[in-house]
Amino acid sequence: MLIKEFRIVLPVSVEEYQVGQLYAVAEASKNETGGGEGVEVIENKPYEKDGEKGQFTHKIYHLNSKVPGLIRKLAPKDSLVVHEEAWNAYPYCKTVITNAYMKEKFSITIETWHKPDMGEQENVHGLEKSKWDKVQIVDIDIADKNIINAKDYNPEHDPAIFKSVKTGRGPLGPEWKKELADNPDCPHMCAYKLVSVEFKWIGLQTAVENAIHKIPSSSDSAAASWE
Repeated sequence: MLIKEFRIVLPVSVEEYQVGQLYAVAEASKNETGGGEGVEVIENKPYEKDGEKGQFTHKIYHLNSKVPGLIRKLAPKDSLVVHEEAWNAYPYCKTVITNAYMKEKFSITIETWHKPDMGEQENVHGLEKSKWDKVQIVDIDIADKNIINAKDYNPEHDPAIFKSVKTGRGPLGPEWKKELADNPDCPHMCAYKLVSVEFKWIGLQTAVENAIHKIPSSSDSAAASWE
């Protein structure tokens, strides 16, 4: 298992980001659904467990149309069907992704704490020391275009050049984090995303787990949340 904690600082409050998060999730589901494939919602209901209250969703992602035809012909049954279970008890959220074909040999678990700070807290997820010592910390700069694939870049969602009409925030310069920390009039927060990837396949485990851990683009949800 490979575990990393991605820290994403944003020029918004924890409360503002919640609105942006809901918008981003709705947009992602809409964009992925179509042609009889995409996202299938199995469950969407409130939950309460051990004092935690939130919304539980179970989705199935059908990926047949997302891969080349040759792979569709060769791929085993159920290998292109991904299950996503999510518990949204904001400011804490947890998502578990599994695959029917791989069963217990594959999982991606994403746990997120949204905190009103600049990303300086250590071990916000409360891991045991022996486990925490193995976690790699990755700081993501939402204004850094180098972390976004050219094919995924959308200038309308680029925080580096975005200017909010409603709040007056933006654009973000090269020293925006330092400026944000020194500005008492602008809210800020950090999303601490603990991502645990497990792929039990001899000879492929390390390569696949590292590939899955590629730094994701965070600009879309960031722009949505402070617009």
